Amino acid sequence: MFKINIMPQLKGQIKGMAKKINLIDVTLRDAHQCLWATRMTTGMMRETAPLLDKAGFEAIDLVGGAVFDVCVRYLREDPWERMRILSTWVTETPLIIHHRGQSLFTFELFADDVVELTAERIAANGMRYHTTYDALNDIRNLEVPVRAAKNVGLTVAGGVVFTETPVHTDTYYERKTKELLKLGVDAVYIKDPSGLLRPERVATLVPALKKVCGKTPLQLHSHCLSGLGPYVAVQAIEHGVDCVHTATSTLANAASHPPTELFVKNARRRGFDIDIDLGPVEQAADIFHYIAIREDKPTGAPVEYDEFHYHHQVPGGMISNLKSQLQPLGIEDKLEEILEEAGHVRRELGYPIPVSPFAQYIMTQAVLNVMGEERYATVPDEVRKYVLGAYGEIAGPIDPNLYDRITQGEEPSTERPGALVPPALERLRKERGPFMSDDDLLLAAYYDDKEYTSLKAAGPIKTDYPLGATPLETLLKEITARRDITYFSLTDRDGHSVQLPSI
Repeated sequence: MFKINIMPQLKGQIKGMAKKINLIDVTLRDAHQCLWATRMTTGMMRETAPLLDKAGFEAIDLVGGAVFDVCVRYLREDPWERMRILSTWVTETPLIIHHRGQSLFTFELFADDVVELTAERIAANGMRYHTTYDALNDIRNLEVPVRAAKNVGLTVAGGVVFTETPVHTDTYYERKTKELLKLGVDAVYIKDPSGLLRPERVATLVPALKKVCGKTPLQLHSHCLSGLGPYVAVQAIEHGVDCVHTATSTLANAASHPPTELFVKNARRRGFDIDIDLGPVEQAADIFHYIAIREDKPTGAPVEYDEFHYHHQVPGGMISNLKSQLQPLGIEDKLEEILEEAGHVRRELGYPIPVSPFAQYIMTQAVLNVMGEERYATVPDEVRKYVLGAYGEIAGPIDPNLYDRITQGEEPSTERPGALVPPALERLRKERGPFMSDDDLLLAAYYDDKEYTSLKAAGPIKTDYPLGATPLETLLKEITARRDITYFSLTDRDGHSVQLPSI
């Protein structure tokens, strides 16, 4: 008697019980943060955002983390204004704002009154969906942000940040997920900033967390730095993930996320139900490709698997930044040694997860250790504060040979970190006011007077971007019609001629 083993990818089709999988698009935030150094302007979204709005995503990620910061410091675009503008371009799909819990959009911890007013202004500026996480997985740092967001009616997804270490076990993540659920989040997402999830870990972690979540949706937010991201995403839905964060193909892969188009095709082939119209997504990909050529920006490509990545776990964008910083000093040949040291620093400091701001702290200490005469001869204040618990709970043990040296006898903190920050809003009003709006008040809370003044002096956001001399519909038809031609020229409204390769 023969036994027939049904292939996993056919189970849904044969049973007629295809599970529906939702997608969240991250192209307008995290994808360009990974590949374009966060330099996508609002104008570049003018034609693409409405297309993504039509595709059927659960939500579209827009502002937060480095995007908020780069808007202020480099693009001189008011991020609150970006939210208001995109809310008029994206009308069918909730827009997401993403932040780092009690740290919001920067590296420092903010007072509770700043966090609470931020939630109010997020909702007032058109955002309907809120994703948040704490870099140390200290859920105390999410108590005020989640409560404040829920109070103003936002959908809230809370993240548990993934890393591969001896202490970050499935049991650890089960405990953290239970703590998140007690806050009343609407969804939980696995945040894998360095793309460390492997298929074999997905097979144990996802079922464990899905069991804890019950009917609460479980999402996956993972990057492609190990080269495994697209396959991991498909395996994750096989094991219980309900929603996957993906990026339009032009801005996918590499340090970014699995490509939407490929993921949809792979998941459908496995029998899953995904209600996404790929037509608008592919149109958006064409436009982003044009912008990439015009602006001399990279497009995403798959990367090779590298076991060394699991030692240092440093996000790819940080590695490229470090290369550029070492080159003027003439020590770029030290890069691999510094990355090797980063893995040791991470272990010795109790396994902080290499995500902002702790990725920066790990790398800074690694550089100091490699370039100095003695390891830990110099310890930055931020590293000392981390070891003392000022940022929150530390997952693993600090190397006993280093603890006293770093803390210098100071007693560690056990309080909720945000509770130690005094209220700030009234002081800001007195010292730097008056302000035209609460949005401006919050910008002053996040940034010093130099950055704030420069942003306000820049004026309104410019929303026009020169896509070409012809209307958008004609441009897209021309791109599609000439995919088999090696190069063709387009002339933009400024008279610049661009040689666009077929895509």
